[in-house]
Amino acid sequence: MENKALITDPGKRHDFLLLFDVTDGNPNGDPDAGNLPRVDPETMEGIVTDVCLKRKVRNFVDISNGDESNYKIYVQDKGIALNTLHKRAYDDLDIEPTGTKQDRDDVRKTRAWMCQNFYDIRMFGAVMTTEVNCGQVRGPMQLTFGRSIDPVVPQDVSITRVAITKEEDVQVVTSEEGTSGGKVTEMGRKSLVPYGLYLSKGFYSPHLGNDTGATSDDLELFWDALQRMWEVDRSASRGFMAFRGLYIFSHENPLGNAPAHKLFDRLSVNHTNDEQVPRKFADYNVIFEEEDLPDGVTLTAIS
Repeated sequence: MENKALITDPGKRHDFLLLFDVTDGNPNGDPDAGNLPRVDPETMEGIVTDVCLKRKVRNFVDISNGDESNYKIYVQDKGIALNTLHKRAYDDLDIEPTGTKQDRDDVRKTRAWMCQNFYDIRMFGAVMTTEVNCGQVRGPMQLTFGRSIDPVVPQDVSITRVAITKEEDVQVVTSEEGTSGGKVTEMGRKSLVPYGLYLSKGFYSPHLGNDTGATSDDLELFWDALQRMWEVDRSASRGFMAFRGLYIFSHENPLGNAPAHKLFDRLSVNHTNDEQVPRKFADYNVIFEEEDLPDGVTLTAIS
C-alpha cells in the first residue's frame, strides 16, 4: 500500500473520498418507498447512506478479523442484544451493573473495555447508555452519504418465479365447470438502477482516535475494507457493485493543514461522451488536481 506508514498513522488527520459504482442493482433500498433505490427527490441523484457503508465495513472486519478478541463487532445483524454485550464488560471487570445510577468510574472502565474489544466502537463510536450502562463514544471515523455523480432512474422490474408460496395454490381444483390446475408461477418485483457512480466523503479525527484507542492496524484494516468489502457483500438484489477509487489526504497538523472541502474540490468526474448516457465506469473521466497541494498535506490515491 502506497504511503502505508502515513495513511495508517492514527496521530494524523485524514480526509478521504470514496468512489464506487453499481450496475443493474439496488445499492441501498428505501423502506419508505417500497425498497426502491434511495434518491434525492429534487435532483434524482442516487443516495447510499453512511449506515449502509458502515455495515459493509463491519461485515468485512467480522469476516477477516472476527476471531481476534479486539476486533469484535458491536452493531451486529445476528440478533444479539446490545445489553448482552455490555454485560460482558461488567462480567470481565467484575463490576455489578446498577442501571442508570451506575457509578461514573464504573462507566468509565466499562467504556474503555468496550472500546478495546469492539472495532466498530473504536472507529465509529456508539451510544451505550442503556439498562446496562457503558457510556457514550464519539467515533473518530465518520462517513457522509454516498451520492451519485449523475441522476439515476430507479426501475421496478417484474419477475416471475416457479416456486409457489401456499400449499392450497398448487392443488388441482374440481368444480362443475371442470378441473383446473393450480398456480404454475407467481409474480414478483425487483428494484434497480441501470448504472450509478457514487461519491462518499470521510474524515478521521486523531483527537477522537486517541480517546477511543484507535491504532495504525485499525486504520490499515479500514482502508483495506473500503477496497475489498464489495467482494464479500454480493447479493442478487445489489447487482454488480465495485470499488473505483480512494483518495486520502493526510495532514501533518492533527488539526488539519487545509479545509476538507477545498481538498475535495480538487476531484472532478466528467463524461467521456456528453451525448451518451453513462452505463459503465469507462464512460467517466476521473480527474484529480494533484499539483500545488497545501503545505503539510499529502495525497494517497488508490484505484
